[in-house]
Amino acid sequence: MENLLSVKNLRVEIPLAAGQLLPVRGISFDLKKGETLCVVGESGCGKSLTSLAIMGLLPKIAQRKADRLEFAGKDLTGLSERQMSAIRGNDMAMIFQEPMTSLNPAYTIGNQLMEGLIRHKGVSRSTARDRAILLLEKVGITAAASRLPQYPHQLSGGLRQRVMIAMSLMCTPDLIIADEPTTALDVTIQAQILRMIKELQAELGMAMIFITHDLGVVARIADKIAVMYAGTFVETGTAEQIFNAPMHPYTKGLLSCIPVPGKTDRGSRLGSIPGIVPSLIGGIDGCGFRSRCPYAQDACATEPTLTDRESGHTCRCIHEASKLKALTWEVA
Repeated sequence: MENLLSVKNLRVEIPLAAGQLLPVRGISFDLKKGETLCVVGESGCGKSLTSLAIMGLLPKIAQRKADRLEFAGKDLTGLSERQMSAIRGNDMAMIFQEPMTSLNPAYTIGNQLMEGLIRHKGVSRSTARDRAILLLEKVGITAAASRLPQYPHQLSGGLRQRVMIAMSLMCTPDLIIADEPTTALDVTIQAQILRMIKELQAELGMAMIFITHDLGVVARIADKIAVMYAGTFVETGTAEQIFNAPMHPYTKGLLSCIPVPGKTDRGSRLGSIPGIVPSLIGGIDGCGFRSRCPYAQDACATEPTLTDRESGHTCRCIHEASKLKALTWEVA
């Protein structure tokens, strides 16, 4: 199957008074239709900027560079803003992290839902209204027609997030980018949203990039996982590979921070990763994780490459996975 999205050596550069900020440093991956790629990592590691770079929604001060950035056979790096705006919302759509700041408080839910479909598909308002009601019902909103004249502040957080999901589906895009869409929701609503997203994805055959820092969420929906640290991928693989046989010390550290049913004793302390993320101003010399890694050595002063260790399971580390099994992290 051909790749729907192909990214090679994606970089984001932001000039600051203190120097050049490099929040995204050499991201590469391929995504096929219907696949789900979960990008995980700590806050500030560049996950959201990666998604904004793909969508062409970076701040004006930021520069996007890539050796290849192709979507459905189109080179996104060579498109004008007018051409990109024709793709956004129509062929690829984004579910933003906080719906209250993403929805316009001055317009009704109905107007915001219908706007994209009318613009991209040229349908009538009545057709767009019918589509909006259908999708609101599909994402689990009852009495959908009565919601159309309401404003965002009149809805709960869970309903606003469902509206954002319905909005992203209005034009039936081939790719959905979900930037931590369940972060602000309680666990019950979160489970409902995740189940609904997965069902809609299977029904409509969409590819999805799901950005999160919650490995519990990843375990439910991922086909492939990319672990991101300090602006770059340090490990990639299938969900089974990452959870059952993690290779990078950072991945092992993340997994040690979450409880495992049947293995983690009640009342026991969870692991934590010592240290802080290095500054990304001016780039990083060597492995970005070496200041926090218990296995760091002189050779780590040279940045390792992301190499394929086994059947598409890649890792950016000089150590063999077998030597990391005895790794014990500090407790919180």
